[in-house]
Amino acid sequence: MAVTELIILISCFLGGLLGTYFIIPKIINVVTYKQLMDNPNERSSHSELIPSLGGVAFYIFITLGLFLLEDFDSTNISMSLVCGLLILFVVGLKDDLVVIGPLTKLGAQVLASVFVITNPHYHFKALYTAIGIAPINEYLSMILIIFLMVYIINAFNLIDGIDGLASVVGIVIFTTYAILFFLLGRYYFFGVSLIAIGCLISFLRYNLSNDKKIFMGDTGSMVLGFVVAVMTVRIFSYEPSVISKLPFQLENLPLIVMAILIVPLFDTSRVFAVRILERKKPFSADRNHIHHLLIDYLKFSHKRASLFIGIANAVFAAIFLLFGVNYSNITLLIIMTLCICLFLFFFFRIDFSYKNLRRRIAVRNRLEKSFKRR
Repeated sequence: MAVTELIILISCFLGGLLGTYFIIPKIINVVTYKQLMDNPNERSSHSELIPSLGGVAFYIFITLGLFLLEDFDSTNISMSLVCGLLILFVVGLKDDLVVIGPLTKLGAQVLASVFVITNPHYHFKALYTAIGIAPINEYLSMILIIFLMVYIINAFNLIDGIDGLASVVGIVIFTTYAILFFLLGRYYFFGVSLIAIGCLISFLRYNLSNDKKIFMGDTGSMVLGFVVAVMTVRIFSYEPSVISKLPFQLENLPLIVMAILIVPLFDTSRVFAVRILERKKPFSADRNHIHHLLIDYLKFSHKRASLFIGIANAVFAAIFLLFGVNYSNITLLIIMTLCICLFLFFFFRIDFSYKNLRRRIAVRNRLEKSFKRR
């Protein structure tokens, strides 16, 4: 790596870190002055008005970073990313301010994904399976890419429910992807990962603050989810000869990527399944997410729940990266299946008592209010 390239990559990290650190207070002042606050409701984990446009900083510095990294962009994907980010930023901003329907957000996510698949470098070249590498039809590849991107964007959007969670999980995911792209010698997305990590570290300082608190909102979660989705597609779209540079067996790639994204993918899949079983709409609001259950049932604080989930994500990814070196796809699949079944058993047990828990909390609150009146 040349000195100039190293300076650019270091600048990406410092730009995201320092830029976000200094611009967030300005966003808080503007949002507070204009009264553009996040109003608490029955699902909220806060009771006061909180600014919720922290994602504006992510959009600004990730977009600027794409132009800074233009010399590393060998596939000419930058403009597609800029277009996709702009679409999701505008829709996320509108949702944070006036609230829009899930179908509108879904349509925006699909449109942003279409910009990515217009680049032939981002089509899946093959399917990695336990029996080998299988070819894939181009049109099927495009459908799978759109589905995968929309699912990841929504998954990241849905885990943004308590202080620090999306930031901690995002740091874990972007750090892992940064390592993979560095090992591949692909410095474009390595640089994008550094920008995102810098932004999230600075944002975390304010998100966990008591006096200058701010949420990333849909503006931030969809922007970050889109970047994660594009990186995931890029990993799968490399030729097998490129992926072979990574220190694990090619057949293990899908399971390793799944392990890296385990928290958003598992939580979204579990919540959707619970809602469908209860005959509710998949995008209906509730407090059945992992973080809500840890807080309501196990009495975790926001910081503790976020740290616990983030560490679990990091450990899960590290285990599969290490096991992927020597263990077969079947072995990893068995391990993942057992882990998921164990998690499902634990959280479904919590779900079974969740309604009773809500009733107990409501009764306790009524009793406390009656005692205070006396």
